[in-house]
Amino acid sequence: MKFNQATDYAFRILLYMSTLPFGTRKVGSELARTSKIPERFLLKIMRYLVNAKLLHSYRGVDGGFTLAKKPKDISLYDVVTAVEGDTYLQHCLYDSESCSRGCHGQCAVQEAVGKIQAVLIQELKNVDFETLAKRERSIQISLHHVV
Repeated sequence: MKFNQATDYAFRILLYMSTLPFGTRKVGSELARTSKIPERFLLKIMRYLVNAKLLHSYRGVDGGFTLAKKPKDISLYDVVTAVEGDTYLQHCLYDSESCSRGCHGQCAVQEAVGKIQAVLIQELKNVDFETLAKRERSIQISLHHVV
């Protein structure tokens, strides 16, 4: 499984927003700059995150984006599904009729990969952005103290 580039950018945006005091509003250009994301992709990604109710969008002079939920209530899984939709390690996990062997979901490989996928999904759900933001702050402090 490989997350697409938009998902990586969404992770960056939410990580940055999670390091700020809750309710802090940021404009798109600043998010693009601080997260090192091309501006041309930013609005598309922000639309995914707003539609998934992970971010709020505000128009006008004081416009921008804020987190819609506390960082502790946003998981990596939430972001993956917001950007990529449901993802599967193997096609037959969501469409048992797709198997060219005609086993209709009765396959040792499908069973094994299905278990792996269940663990992966649970792990993604277990990682929240409050935890990631705390870790990110520690990493940044360590980097700035290295001379």
